Order: sequence, then C-alpha cells, then structure tokens
Amino acid sequence: MSDHHNNETDEELSEARERVADDTLDFEESQAEAGATDGYDENSIVTLSPKEHVRLRPGMYISSLGDGSSSEDGIYVLLKEVIDNSVDEFNQGFGKVIDVTVTETSVTVRDRGRGIPLGSVVDASSKLNTGANFGTRGNLKTAGMNGIGIKAVNFLSSEFVVQSVRDGKMKRVSYCRGDIVEESEITDTEEPNGTTVSFTPDDTLFKGYRYREEFIVPMIKNYSFLNVGLTINLNGTKYVSRNGLTDLLKEYMTNEPLYPIIHLTTDDLEVAFTHASQYGEEYYSFANGQNTVHGGTHLTALKDAISRTIKEYSGKANLEGSDIRGGIAAAISLRLEEPVFDSQAKTKLTSRDIAPDGPTIAKYIGDFIKTDLDNFLHRNKEVADAIIRKAMDNERERKSMSTVTKKAREQSRKISLYNKKLFDCRSHLNDTRGDEEKKLASSIFITEGDSAAGSITKIRNVETQAVFSLRGKPKNTYGKTKKMVYENQEFNALQVALNIEESIDGLRYNKVIIATDADVDGMHIRLLLLTYFLQFFPDLVKRGHVYILQTPLFRVRNKKTAKRGSRNADKMQEETYYCYSDEERVAAIEKLGANAEITRFKGLGEISPQEFEGFIGPDIRLDRVSLHKEDGLGEMLRFYMGKNTFERQNFIIENLVVEDDSQIS
Repeated sequence: MSDHHNNETDEELSEARERVADDTLDFEESQAEAGATDGYDENSIVTLSPKEHVRLRPGMYISSLGDGSSSEDGIYVLLKEVIDNSVDEFNQGFGKVIDVTVTETSVTVRDRGRGIPLGSVVDASSKLNTGANFGTRGNLKTAGMNGIGIKAVNFLSSEFVVQSVRDGKMKRVSYCRGDIVEESEITDTEEPNGTTVSFTPDDTLFKGYRYREEFIVPMIKNYSFLNVGLTINLNGTKYVSRNGLTDLLKEYMTNEPLYPIIHLTTDDLEVAFTHASQYGEEYYSFANGQNTVHGGTHLTALKDAISRTIKEYSGKANLEGSDIRGGIAAAISLRLEEPVFDSQAKTKLTSRDIAPDGPTIAKYIGDFIKTDLDNFLHRNKEVADAIIRKAMDNERERKSMSTVTKKAREQSRKISLYNKKLFDCRSHLNDTRGDEEKKLASSIFITEGDSAAGSITKIRNVETQAVFSLRGKPKNTYGKTKKMVYENQEFNALQVALNIEESIDGLRYNKVIIATDADVDGMHIRLLLLTYFLQFFPDLVKRGHVYILQTPLFRVRNKKTAKRGSRNADKMQEETYYCYSDEERVAAIEKLGANAEITRFKGLGEISPQEFEGFIGPDIRLDRVSLHKEDGLGEMLRFYMGKNTFERQNFIIENLVVEDDSQIS
C-alpha cells in the first residue's frame, strides 16, 4: 500500500470536511448579514459520498470512536459487525466453526459459511445498502438488515481485506479507507468454503486505540451462549456452549441462585431466570444475537410476563411486580423478522411486532411465558415455593419501608427540582432524542466535598459531564437493608441523581465516575461507595457503568525561565509532567534533572481548575470497575467491609507498605 494512496484518501476526506466547514461558515455569515431567517439557499446544501459520510460522521454508524478503553468504543462495534455476518451463516445452517484472531491493532475473522458470491465481493464489501437480506423472508431473522455494517468497517479501516471461497474458487479484494488497492481475478483454490475478513481500524480516527481482551472475551462468550453448537476459536482458545442462556447466567451471576435456573425455549425465543439473595434486578437481553444492553420491547415484555404469571400462580393479590422481580437474574434471546433497533449499534430493540404480519412482541412473549412458566411451576413445586418465599420476603421489606420510602420520595421530588449536590449536564444516557455519541459520553463525577467539586465544575464539559458532591464520608452499607438508603439523605440524593431507584434502566449517565483523593480517606470513601453500589445496585457494576478516576500523584517541573529577548527562550520554557505513579515520577526526574520541582498532590482540591482540565478531557484516565463470579462478591464485602476487625487488622499489618516521603520532597 503506497503512501501516495494514503495521502489521496486523506486529502479527499479533508476536502469533504473543508466543504462542509466552508458552507457552514458561509451560511452563518449570510445569516449574520441578512437575519436569522435569510441566507438559506442552494449553496447551503452539501452532498457527500457514502464513504465520505461514514468517515465524517462515524457516530451515526458505530455510536462512538474511542480508544478501546470502553466496551462501547467503536473498534468493538467493527469487530462485532464482521462476526455477525459469520454467525448469520451459522444460523442459516452453514459453518459451525469461526476463527477469530485479534491483536492489539488488527482483526481477522474466518468462517466456514458459503462464502460471498464471487461476482459480488466488491459490491458486498464497499457499496452501502447492498446485501442479501432485502426482501427475502427466509433471511430476515438476522442481525444485519441494512447493508451497512461491513461497509462501515471497510470505510473506517486503514487496511481492509476480504476473501471469499466458493466451491474451489476464490476472490480477494484489498482496500484502504474504502478505496480498492488490489483486486484479484477469480482463481482456483483447495481451501474450504467461507469468508475471511481482515481489517486494521484507521488510527487517524481511532486515535491511540488498542483492542483489550477484557471486552472481547465476554463478547465471544455471548456469541457461544446464543448459538448452541457454534464453536468460536479466539486466539486459539475454544468457546462453545451446550446449554445456552443457562450457561450465560452461570457465567455472569456473582451470587448463588436460590433455586435451579429455569430454562424455557421455543423456536424463536429462549428465556432463563432464577433469583438470588441480592437487591435489584439483573438482566441480559438479546435480539437476533445482538446484546441489547439498553433493553427494549422484548425485555419489557419479559418483565411483565414473569410478574403476571407468578402472581396468578401464587394467588396472592398483594404482591407487586417489584416484589416478584426483586433479586431476579434473567436472560432473554429473541429472534424476529425485520428487527428495528434504536441505532446502528443495536443496543436497544424498538420493534413492536414479532414479524410484519405477526403478533406484537408483548403478546408473543406474554403467551409463551404464561403457558410454559405456569406449566413449569405446577410441575416443580419446590422451585415454585422458593420463588414465592422470595417474593413474600420482598413484600414484607417493602411494607416495612413504606413510611420511609414515602417520605424519601417526597424529598426526591424536591431534589429533582433542585438538587444542590448535583451540577448537571445537558446530554443524558436515557434521553429519548439527541446525539448518540453525546449520550454515550454522558458521565457524572462523584467527588468528596465542595473543594474537589469546585475544581471539576469550573472546567468540565457542561454538555456531557455532571458533578455530584458528597458531604464527608458516606455510611458503610454492608449488611444493611435498602431502608438505610432512603433514610440517608446523601444516598437518597445520589440514587435520585442517577435515576436508579426502581432499576438501572433509566440510568441518566453512561459513566458513573468515583473521583476521590489519593489518600487514606479518599480510598476509604471509594470503598464505601463501591460497597453501596455492589450491595444495592450490582447490575450498575456488571454492565460496566462504574469507573474510578485516575488523578496524578505528582507534578514534576523545572523552573527555568528565559530572559526577555533571549534567543534560547523556546528552549528554556517551563516543562511540566503529571505523574500517576512512582515510575512515571522517576522517569520525569530523569528528563528534567535532579533540580526539578516535585509536588505531591494529596487532594483533588489542591489541583487548580486549569490543571484539572487536562485530567478530565479527551485524555482522561479511568479504571473500569469489573465484577466476576470468581471474585466472590459476598466474601469480599464481608472481609473488607464487615465487622471482622481483628482479621482485617492482621491482613493490613502483614501487607503494610511504608512510603518514605523524604524521597519525594
């Protein structure tokens, strides 16, 4: 691939950007001259090619760009788009093995399907709105419906190669940012049928990106859970499931189930659920193989159907839906014709009907659950009794809290009108309208005290960044009931700000960021907040919404200043390095010399707003809080936050590390 070719494609994109910018500027200038209602004419209209549009507005096609540090970043959407095509082949009965190879910067996917028709390889990989799923009913229960996905991958990649093998014949096409670099003739081959796609995301768009295994492995596991009998080899490791959504719940549940998982299936619907001794509701929803992390019509129908069926079976009129669902862990996988999602990223199902001429999704799921779950409960009395006991325990707790929750909700209404602790932003995750990229960028910083909140508030991005200020240390919630959350003004205000009282479906911010000082008190507050989330809203952590803000521990700078008029002024300007670890501090000192000034930041309030701007901007450093079954949530919380003072004291003594502050100053 030549540099000349790269320059040409970069120039084309730059020209497209300049045309849009110039026309926008002309439009704004004409408005200023002629008034707000004039100046809109033919020159204001710009037409972009499909490739230009995808590259200029990638958020419309993959939601966000990102660098791979979040599971929702665009490089994982690109990977998913390619795998989806191979999975669709499996679901139509072709190819039971998919090989996936992922390095830090590139991807190769090889399936054993039928292979793209050789005469259509170029069209299928480079012409938008071109595909095999238009107007053919037999192919409509698939993920790809719009003929966009693989083309978007092509246009957003610096290198993209597609190879198809069909019945002893092969064709291969190489691209650079959507332009053909090399196209082979159709040749003979001994390779088995199938399609191979290799791509490298364009680092001029995905700046500093890196594929991370922690986000890819769960994606691959989900593909295996949703497609029983499919084997996916990821970098040499085999993933295969025999029990579908039952295996999924066993993989992701962090608390022991109260009864064996109930697993119900029919042709196009699979449901699995159980209850555990936990607060909140935990759901995993999928539509045509897409992980609909934001739910949708199918998940709403499942919740209603389970609540209604169990209530009717129990004969207890006083049970509410929240009583029945409290502590539930459930998964649903639905396949439907012509699915409609909220965006190309397919994170929420918005379809109303199961098929163009079929019943509504609510009726289809409701009828299935009413029949099959009711039959199951009558045949398995021990399981049914365990479900009803859990629901009645939830009911008793709800009633015992009724006075407290009524008072708290009255306070919540006042808080919603004016929450003095919340400095809100304009874009929110649960907005029904608005820019998808801004919704995903929505975040809230939870800070300790007004000092830290003040620094962040002054320089935050008011479009996507909110700030919530804590007053001192919150209470330890370990072993407490949810009554404490309502009685504690601090926690009640926080759950109102996040909008998670009933469930996290209405969560207002995609990222909940704990921003505390890098000292003992700050670490303690961090643990108290994590305990609160893990105790009452574990799904918030499991879905990857909770993060820890990294802030620098040290500032290392030289104090050289140049005399006015000096020829060496540029060379003698102050150099500053912000260091997040001792290793970075040592490296900075080596660069600036032994006389460098070293400042140890002990609190966020010590960092000026001007300095803080760089720490919460595009280069923000966040640690995502993850939770896995092997972490042993119950035992972990008991050890670190329980009343086992002597046991914990011995652990601290045995693992204590003493820092020598004299080496820092």
